[in-house]
Formats: sequence, structure tokens, C-alpha cells
Amino acid sequence: MAAVHRVAAAVEPAQLGSYQEAARLVLLHSVISEGHPRPGALAVVLRWADELAEDFRSLFGYTLHTTARHARLIRRLDVFDGSQAIVAANSGRRPFDRRRLAYLCLVLACLHGSRVEIALADLVKDFSPHANAIDHLGFDPTAPGHKDAIVDVIDWLVQYGVLRVSDGSTQAWARDPDRGDALFDIDHELCSALFRPGKPLQHLTSAAGLLEIPASGVGRDARRRHGAQRARRAVIEHPVVYFADADPETAAALRQPTLAEDLVRLTGLQIERRAEGIMLVDTTGHFTDRRFPGRGGAVNRTAGLLLAKIADLQEDPDRSRELKRMRPPDPTEEHADLLARIDLALPHAGTLDALALDAPTADSSASPERAEADDAVAEPLRVVELPLVEDARLVEMINELYEEFGPASFTNKWQADPRGLLTEALVLLADLRLVHPVPGGVLVRPAAGRYRNITAVLPHPKTDGQFAFDFSAAEDTF
Repeated sequence: MAAVHRVAAAVEPAQLGSYQEAARLVLLHSVISEGHPRPGALAVVLRWADELAEDFRSLFGYTLHTTARHARLIRRLDVFDGSQAIVAANSGRRPFDRRRLAYLCLVLACLHGSRVEIALADLVKDFSPHANAIDHLGFDPTAPGHKDAIVDVIDWLVQYGVLRVSDGSTQAWARDPDRGDALFDIDHELCSALFRPGKPLQHLTSAAGLLEIPASGVGRDARRRHGAQRARRAVIEHPVVYFADADPETAAALRQPTLAEDLVRLTGLQIERRAEGIMLVDTTGHFTDRRFPGRGGAVNRTAGLLLAKIADLQEDPDRSRELKRMRPPDPTEEHADLLARIDLALPHAGTLDALALDAPTADSSASPERAEADDAVAEPLRVVELPLVEDARLVEMINELYEEFGPASFTNKWQADPRGLLTEALVLLADLRLVHPVPGGVLVRPAAGRYRNITAVLPHPKTDGQFAFDFSAAEDTF
């Protein structure tokens, strides 16, 4: 029988806080350099590099690569989702769209063949033929959005330290490419660290080949180990994990007390367990890329106010009876649909057929051993119907907020666009797994009840808003 892995086994109690800080840094920032996310962060991580590498490998199946100048965490994905989007370095902090992602890959390829420094004009000259050779992509500095996209990519690389500005600026080039320019020093080591696919992309016949799927025919112990890793990855990567969304092995692992013990010791955070699921709670607000609740912009504040209105709706005996209830969509079917849509864009012409890797398939055999194992580890999952808040009611809620607080309270960007603000607030709540968008509205997920008592102050638009949150909840439910 394999020995049980002990988290931070070689770390002295007095040093555990430093170790946990390093673990949170690596999990929050997959790439850490001398200047990103802040000066001194790399030194904190390198101090515990060996211990972190062992814990990440054993707990999650992740690989931590470190050098004297950077640390890079290679994750394994169980499903595709939007939780690890690349976000622009500018003040807008918008996720990269498909054009920016494609430009980023092409720019990295161009930098790989460059020397120690490069001018922005020369980089664009090298990059343009590759972009123009791809149907429906292209690069034309006079086309709307193309120049902004390349600037966002360059600024993002500067933020991570791949490029260092030695002269000029991207803004000068963007204003006038004929007169303005920028000169960059290139960190080739960090450039290579950014793009580290687990498999050669030209060998894949489906995006499913990038996922961590257990091989078919494995034994019960192997399935349990893989289920435990999936469970730990789910809790560490997502705001909340619902038992009903998990397969039997993963759901069983989520209920094990050792999962909470390991993650609490690794991160220094707390586990909150309820009848519907489990979440890792960070009361400081620093171990997250989407702070909620707390101070934030108009979208964050509006999302909190919408939750308060939804809570009022559910607690009103008369109005709550009018709400329709329905089962949430099957997550397996939703993911299969997403995977099929991703594969529609797969460039089959570039696949090396002789070296092509078929997408792995999970074991679906109904062997006696499998049935016995499932009976042993799986509890019946309660698939409950969730309340549906329809689009018309959501529009009514946002209109009420504008009437109550005044359009100017929602900043210049949104004061004339309540529908747009509603859309962005619902995207945030969906990312946090508090609501689930469906045709015609949103389903209210159980964890939304954790924020049932919310009061908010929306002051003058030039000052920050503040929320007061009551986290009180029954012990057996969110």
C-alpha cells in the first residue's frame, strides 16, 4: 500500500505561514518572474521550490518548474472553462478575445526566432505575414481593433517580464507607426516558459487531448486516486464545487476529511462544507482574481445588489411561489457541447496524421469490479430543481436599481446602459458559480444563499462603494 502523502512534511511550524504564502502565490499566478506579480514574490517561491513541487505533484498532478529567474506552474485540466482567461494588462482588464489569443501565440513564435532585442516595428513586420496567412485573422493596422489587439499583447508580455522596454513606448507606435516605435529586450527563457503545452498541439485530433482523462480499464485504486486529484483540483481552482456536478469518485473524494486537511495546510485558508457542496474560503480577498464580495467597480457592486434582490424575491412567500423551478443542465452534456464547438475551429490541415493522438476516452465499461467500486465510494447524488429568475424579472431588477440609486451612481460607462451592466453582472455571478445561465434567464445556485443578507451603499460616483455582508447561513446548506 502506498504511503500517505503529508503536505508540507519538511516545513517547521514556525515557517508554515511563509510556505503557505508561497503556495498561494504559485496557485494564483502560474508564471512568476522577478517583477511579476510584484518584486520579491519570486524569492518567496524559490525558498520553498522543492517542497512546493512535491506537494503540487502529489495533490494535484501539477508540475512546478523553477529557475533562478522564474517559476512556472503547469496545470492539468479536467474540463474546459473560462476560469483561467488571459486578462489585458491595461486598466480595462478585459479578457483576451480570440484575436488577441491568436496574436499572442504568433508573437511568441516570432520572439523565439529573434535575438536579444527587437523593435516593435520589426516585430510587427515579422508577425504580419503569419497573421495574414490565417483565414479570418489577418493583421491590418488600419483595420478597427487590429492595432489595439497587438498593443494589448505587447503590454501583457511587458507585464510578465518577457519584454522589457529599453526605449520608446507602444503608445507612441500606436499613435503613429511611421514615427513612433519601441525597443524591447527579450527574456527568451521566460518566453519559452509561457508556452508549455502538455502535448504537441499538431499531434492532436481533438481539444479533448489536452484534458486529463483517466485511461480506460484502470483498477479501483487508480480510479480513486484520480478522483481524489480531480476533487482537490476542483476545490483549488473554482469558487465553489457542487456534489451534483461531480462524477461518483470525485464526489466521494470531496466528502473526505483528508481533502480539507490537506488544502487548509497547503494554503492557510479554510474549507466551508455544506449539504450541496464545498468551497475554499479566503476572508482576506487576496487569493482570488475575482474579488466578491467587497470593494470593486460598478459590475461588482451591481452583482451584489442583484443577489440581494434575488434573495428578497425568494424569501417573499407570494412572489417565490411564482418562480418556476427546473433541473440544471447536465454538466457532462454542456462540456461535450463546448468541446464540439472548440473542435469546429481545429485546423485539421496542420495535424501530422502519422503522429496524431486520439483523444482519450473515460472507461464506460460495466464490469462487476467497476460496479462494486462505484457502490463502495459513491453516495446517491441529489439532483434538485433550482429557482429560475426570468430575463424580464432581471431587467425589472436592474431598472429598479437605477431608479433607487440614480444612473450617475453606476459610473459614466454604465449610466446610460443598464442592460449592458446587467449582462456583465450576470457573467460575474456565473463565473462565481452563484447563478447558471439558461435560455430565458438564470438558475439560482445554492451558494448564492451564502450572501442572502446584503446591504450596500452607492455613494457619489467619484468615490468607492462599500458593501456590508452577513455570511450567516444554516450549517447544512449554503
